[in-house]
Amino acid sequence: MSPFAAVAGVLLAVTAAPYIAFLGLYAWLRPSGSPAAKSEAEPPVSIVLPTYNESRIVEAKLDDLLALDYPMEEVELVVVDSSTDETREIIRDYFSDLEVPDLTLIEEDERRGLAPALNEAYEAAGREMVVKTDCDSKLPPDVLREAAANLADPEVDAVTGRNVEVLGGSGVESGYRGVQSHIQQLESHLDSTLIFHGPFSAFENDALLPIDPNSLADDTELALKIRRQGGRVIFDPAVRYKEASHSEFVKRRKQKDRRAMGLIRLLVQHRDALGRYGKYGRAVLPFNWWFMIASPWLLALTLIVGTAGVILQFGAVGLALPVGVGLFTYLGQKDLLGPVQALYSLFDTQVSLLRGGIDLLRGKGDGTWEVDAELREIYE
Repeated sequence: MSPFAAVAGVLLAVTAAPYIAFLGLYAWLRPSGSPAAKSEAEPPVSIVLPTYNESRIVEAKLDDLLALDYPMEEVELVVVDSSTDETREIIRDYFSDLEVPDLTLIEEDERRGLAPALNEAYEAAGREMVVKTDCDSKLPPDVLREAAANLADPEVDAVTGRNVEVLGGSGVESGYRGVQSHIQQLESHLDSTLIFHGPFSAFENDALLPIDPNSLADDTELALKIRRQGGRVIFDPAVRYKEASHSEFVKRRKQKDRRAMGLIRLLVQHRDALGRYGKYGRAVLPFNWWFMIASPWLLALTLIVGTAGVILQFGAVGLALPVGVGLFTYLGQKDLLGPVQALYSLFDTQVSLLRGGIDLLRGKGDGTWEVDAELREIYE
């Protein structure tokens, strides 16, 4: 065995060790459901909806919200809009003949980014439970009741949920979300989860804190700050939503790389939380540091060293390794890997995290978001 192959083997073992430890911990604890002491509740709710050029889908989103199984007299909708199309006119017309829910429409003449828009919307939200949702997501009728049941636990200040159906049929995203839900369930039973999801997250109003105006991971940042001030932030698989996603490798980069940048930057900004706040700082954050920051670089280095090793040992035959990785990527983006599709989903996420890390080192990244017109077609 060449020294390159030996080094690649060591790198692969080091990269895989935390994941094996996670699987062992998951098998030992067998977490299921929500860790909260859930009970029925109907608190007044503020639903925060940020919009930007959503004229094609905003009416369908409003229909979705009014179909929720919840007393609408207890609901207010806070829309913060920075559109240049007819989005706000559609919203005004929609609510012109409705007595409930109450509408607060915040009109931004200048697009400042998502985080400043959300800060203004959260400031305007006046109800006990504050829900943030995205225009390009669908919610089941029971989602507010499930969220309220979690927040009825006095130790819980925030709850997020899972994507139960990836609209558009992306097997890559479906596989990743399946893995991610297991990770978040274990994190929540240990203490709190890290990642919160834009399609649906719910917070206690009195726990809300300002978000960094330049944040690229606003929902997760808010949850992390709430945990740092003593609240528990959890994942409940009974809190559900639907969101669209791509499978094609290049198209996924636009959707996933920005999220990766935001999460990496957030972890670095809050590195002083490592080792603090109970099991959150001792277990949850270190695992996410490994998964998002260390593992992508180690995996890339493993592939580079491994390829060099097999080429030195076997000559041109060693090119089979990079060709195999390329074939794995090609079949994975086509959702053709069958039982190992979830493994490709993790590989795809590591690619985004590596690219996100490189972009951050190059000084890229701002707080604005772009409409994915192709995905929007799914909601029309």
